[in-house]
Amino acid sequence: MPAYRPEEIEKKWQAHWKAHRTFRTENHSDKPKYYVLDMFPYPSGAGLHVGHPLGYIASDIVTRYKRLRGFNVLHPMGFDSFGLPAEQYAIQTGQHPAITTEKNIETYVQQLSSLGFSYDWSREVRTSDASYYKWTQWIFLKLFNSWYNLDTDKAEPLTELTARFAASGSEGIRAAGDDGDRLSFSAGQWALFSEKQKLAAVLPYRLAYQQDTYVNWCPGLGTVLSNDEVKDGLSERGGFPVERRLMPQWNLRITAYADRLLQGLDQLDWPDAVKEMQRNWIGKSIGAEVTFPVQGSETAQIKVYTTRVDTIYGATFLVLAPEHELVDELTTPGQRAAVDEYIAATKRRSERDRMTDVKAVSGVFTGAYALNPVNNEPVPIWLADYVLAGYGTGAVMAVPSGDQRDYLFAKHFNLPIPAISDAQQGLDQQADPTKEGRYINSGIINGLTYKEATQKLIAFLEEKGLGKGKVNFRQRDAIFGRQRYWGEPIPIYYKDGTAYGIAEADLPLVLPEIDEYKPTETGEPPLGRAQDWLYKGKYPYELSTMPGWAGSSWYYLRYMDPTNEARFVSEEAEQYWGSVDLYMGGAEHATGHLLYARFWYLFLKDLGLVSSNEPFQKLINQGMILGVSEKIYRLNQAVKPEATTAETQAALDTPFTKLHFSSSEFELSLPTKNVFVSQDIRDRFRPTEGVSSGSLTALHVDISQVENNKLDIDKYLSSHPDIQDAVFVCAGGYWQNGSFTAFPFGGSDVFLTASEVEKMSKSKYNVVNPNILIDKYGADALRLYEMFLGPLEQYKPWNTNGISGVGGFLKKFWRLFHPEDGPLAVTDEPATPAELKVLHRAIQKAQEDIEKFSFNTSVSLFMITVNELTALKCHKRAILEPLVLLVSPYAPHLAEELWQELGHEAGSISTASYPEFREEFLVEDTVTYPLAINGKVREQMQFAAAATAAEIETAVLASDFLAKHGEGKSAKKVIVVPGRMVNVVV
Repeated sequence: MPAYRPEEIEKKWQAHWKAHRTFRTENHSDKPKYYVLDMFPYPSGAGLHVGHPLGYIASDIVTRYKRLRGFNVLHPMGFDSFGLPAEQYAIQTGQHPAITTEKNIETYVQQLSSLGFSYDWSREVRTSDASYYKWTQWIFLKLFNSWYNLDTDKAEPLTELTARFAASGSEGIRAAGDDGDRLSFSAGQWALFSEKQKLAAVLPYRLAYQQDTYVNWCPGLGTVLSNDEVKDGLSERGGFPVERRLMPQWNLRITAYADRLLQGLDQLDWPDAVKEMQRNWIGKSIGAEVTFPVQGSETAQIKVYTTRVDTIYGATFLVLAPEHELVDELTTPGQRAAVDEYIAATKRRSERDRMTDVKAVSGVFTGAYALNPVNNEPVPIWLADYVLAGYGTGAVMAVPSGDQRDYLFAKHFNLPIPAISDAQQGLDQQADPTKEGRYINSGIINGLTYKEATQKLIAFLEEKGLGKGKVNFRQRDAIFGRQRYWGEPIPIYYKDGTAYGIAEADLPLVLPEIDEYKPTETGEPPLGRAQDWLYKGKYPYELSTMPGWAGSSWYYLRYMDPTNEARFVSEEAEQYWGSVDLYMGGAEHATGHLLYARFWYLFLKDLGLVSSNEPFQKLINQGMILGVSEKIYRLNQAVKPEATTAETQAALDTPFTKLHFSSSEFELSLPTKNVFVSQDIRDRFRPTEGVSSGSLTALHVDISQVENNKLDIDKYLSSHPDIQDAVFVCAGGYWQNGSFTAFPFGGSDVFLTASEVEKMSKSKYNVVNPNILIDKYGADALRLYEMFLGPLEQYKPWNTNGISGVGGFLKKFWRLFHPEDGPLAVTDEPATPAELKVLHRAIQKAQEDIEKFSFNTSVSLFMITVNELTALKCHKRAILEPLVLLVSPYAPHLAEELWQELGHEAGSISTASYPEFREEFLVEDTVTYPLAINGKVREQMQFAAAATAAEIETAVLASDFLAKHGEGKSAKKVIVVPGRMVNVVV
């Protein structure tokens, strides 16, 4: 047999696994089940880089280990294949998103297969396949036709709600949602309602409902964006401006499940950080809803929610969200211009910016006043962008003495800050939110404690009809519509302006073909371009599509039964697989996908369609592999602000002429504005007169153009044809047009880049293609190396140089079977105690490591084990055969090859049994004790492992140890620490 050649072995076994469907899983087995799930990827055009497979490798190791432990393992893979990138590419090129998506998936499948993952590809799902999104639409219709009954604390079909309407009207019905949006009617009135009136009455109860909602509208992309897709007021993709706009949107009433989503977290084996993120996002609080009448109005009222109703006497102003529905009514003529200007500015800021910017203070007075309900004192009504329309009531009772943000606002606008507690301190410097002490300046609660005051105020407000105790949640209902093409069509049509769900028998509602993928000229979503796209040939469909998270909220269920045409998953398959036992994915999905998936699962549970309590029992967040980016610095010309137009043009036409070094002043004319500076001299420049300080802009360079921080200038220019005249200034001169001009004082001609460890990303040009490493070192080496980098959950910098060491280990492992790369030389000789000890120590540790998901320590263990067996010149089947099984989850191709060479059926290692650990092989016959005189170790002595302390003491005193080291003194006492050491006190 020739030397270890991974390029041959790995292709052989990948082909074998595919041809023999080795990893196909059945939905019934006498074995216990284990479901391992990876967060399925969006198939981008960039393909995988080495950072992507980290979690996939770990989950595949667990999968292969569990098979060896006797489990029936489900380990599927699919693709989250709807999304904005494919649509943007379609807009630019005119190519249908399905074509690019299919091409990208082919790349992903090839790359994933080349890494030897043991996926059951027969269960592959793609969210953009109509056979899949038929059931996404079906679940939406179930939501559309359900309401949440607070009395039973579960979702129920709307037919049960309408039956109650028919029997007794709306009286006594407790449902999740805003009661203020609902009609009050009797059974007789319900009977007289028209069909349209009945649907309008039911709408505020639905779990999927349409409502005017403030959204992040991006005109440049022609769609609504989630908060996560907006950065600093711009779209994350494309950098287009985003504004807040009130639009009719589909929403899912996730708030109905807020408390259950909170409670369920306690039962999950998830990272504490992820659970805490969900708790904070849901944001449960216990407080009161208080009504502030508007002064001078008989009907206008402002409702606020507060967790500190005890501070109400200190409320010296109200703050409304600029989008609040009463703003227009409240604004006085004298304040109209200022209010309109402020609202326009707010629309340009995302919700995320408004929530996180705690330093800037801004606001505008409406000119109106409300009345404090406990003392009838007038309080001014202001607008401020730190209040959001969708959070609580969109209004804040501002108590500047107890809340720092209110305090800063009051200081900025010179509003009163009265103390309300005798325990508050330092109000001339900051707010004091203490609950200690007793209340002052607080009317009916003067002298009371926090608890006493809270109870008394809520009772007072409820008696007067001006408030009530209330549990509130920060979480809002989930906006479900997107004004895009490449997504699931929402299965809704409109008749006389009223929304109806299409019949389940008519699913799927397939995406129609359109001529362009951008919004229509009249501003409708892209689906508005579809010709004759009507339900039953006459009713217009909903033109929005579902968000990206729709298909990913239930895909794990479809994997259980992916080809079922009659049901989203069969009862038998769902009950067999239950919930996911191990879910591997990123923490960045904590308040997105992971929360939405739990919501959908609880809803399906309410309808009796799933059998567990939660979808994902254990979650592991793999850390990120960080890339080493390389940067160069471009020297910018910037004109002085005070320069005239003529001076401005002259300055811009003047090249940089002066370089400043610490020891000399050196004039240099450069006939170009494309000047790049080596990182070692970037602080030595001074620009010409007429130009402000020469700022430096850091630019990422493709790492393939850099070696040991040295930029290959020719390679760089070949990828930037627009700057062929560029000058690259080094410490000792400059490069231009392929030639070097030296400075008179000498110095290096190497143009150095600056290295920085940061996220591996195509945009940073620091990605490493796994295909290149697999071609050079093999997939097994890449798998082992990614695990070897460090603990799975931690961030780890990538260094390609390290993979060669892992490749060397695999060759050394091979040579235990093929000494000197010769023929197979495994013998049937019995193993020695030393060899058995090495093996069983490895079995014990490898098993413990996988159970603890500590994969990096296992790789170290394998290296130590192979070194020890090499030193023992061990080539025995009794040792090497179990060792192959230990290594197989990590290096499956090499293990399959050696398993076959050892005489087993080809491809059968997955059905073998994990080696059994036997503790007796680790029991030592003898123990080596350090011997000490007065605590100072002098030498060692070996004793039988079973020797007693008395026997050890006798043996030490009978030896020459005391004579050699006791300086002629006699022993006062001998201390024996069993198994550890002996100390002779003299």
